[in-house]
Amino acid sequence: MAQLQEYKCPCCGGAIAFDSSIQKMKCPFCDTEFEMEALAGYDRELKNEQPDQMDWEVSAAPEWQAGETEGLRTYLCKSCGGEIIGDENTAATSCPYCGNPVVMMGQFAGALRPDYVIPFKLDKKAAKDALNRHYKNKPFLPKVFKNQNHIDEIKGIYVPFWLFDAKAEAKLRYRATRVRSWSDSNYHYTQTSYYAVMRAGSIGFERVPVDGSSQMPDDLMESIEPFDFSEAVDFQTAYLAGYLADKYDVDAQQSIERANERVKKSTQDSFRETVQGYVTVLPESTNVQLHNGKAHYALYPVWILNTTWKGTKYTFAMNGQTGKLVGDLPVDNGAFVRWLFGLWGIISAAAFGISYLMWLL
Repeated sequence: MAQLQEYKCPCCGGAIAFDSSIQKMKCPFCDTEFEMEALAGYDRELKNEQPDQMDWEVSAAPEWQAGETEGLRTYLCKSCGGEIIGDENTAATSCPYCGNPVVMMGQFAGALRPDYVIPFKLDKKAAKDALNRHYKNKPFLPKVFKNQNHIDEIKGIYVPFWLFDAKAEAKLRYRATRVRSWSDSNYHYTQTSYYAVMRAGSIGFERVPVDGSSQMPDDLMESIEPFDFSEAVDFQTAYLAGYLADKYDVDAQQSIERANERVKKSTQDSFRETVQGYVTVLPESTNVQLHNGKAHYALYPVWILNTTWKGTKYTFAMNGQTGKLVGDLPVDNGAFVRWLFGLWGIISAAAFGISYLMWLL
């Protein structure tokens, strides 16, 4: 059985968790607060503890079929003894029986240990409030969805990210035009001049994020950026207590393609902004060379909110540090059609009014 780590309050014995509002560990039972530095030594001691060896021989139940248990992990809660089943990527969760937060220490062994973590700054209430604000000023959102729909699930997750550093040297060529027009007594003239515009230089990139979880859509995670890395700290498992956490299942090598796409697009956009004074600018070729590329492993805080409406699942993601929330919403087709008819009516009335005035003149 795999090893779990729980943080116990030395005052009352209750399970303590990271409190995002005070950026400290706190016991919900006696309200005792603990500095993160004070738990660092305690963390190291707990890592060396060995679990009890209490194996039983049972054969009453049928055996698992081949492949049924692939990817599953079993853990034993130290508070109530309940058995916790998670997948191979679950790194922190809570006991479904007693609710105590637990960290699955084996998941961060060896090369899987993150370099950094950005602690949660916003709590569950802030995530709910952000979703309610997201509903406002949406004229095509069904009123019943906004007023009566309930959140099915809300969970704070530390999402694994690969952070890429590199220096990009680029050479770009554009085809640009300038247009000059003039007239004389007989003709109107237009002259179009074509130019080959060259740009070259280097740009430094630091901590370009690519999420390392196959369960998290890249576009959803990129939509809640940016994260403020100045608030990142060296990784300690204590920060995970009270939240869910995944270890990466997309490694750094597999994330390089996405990182390259982001670096190349940012490079192209940056150089394109320097090409000014032309009527049209079309890119013809781009060459980007990366140097000194390296990757770091970090955990970033994300709130995930799920709700269901007429059989369709809607997922929202909120940056657990900045509060930026994104997610798709259903559309009231009736309201949309009424809006189109109203718009058509306004345009028709305006066109009739203009025609009538022209007729009078």
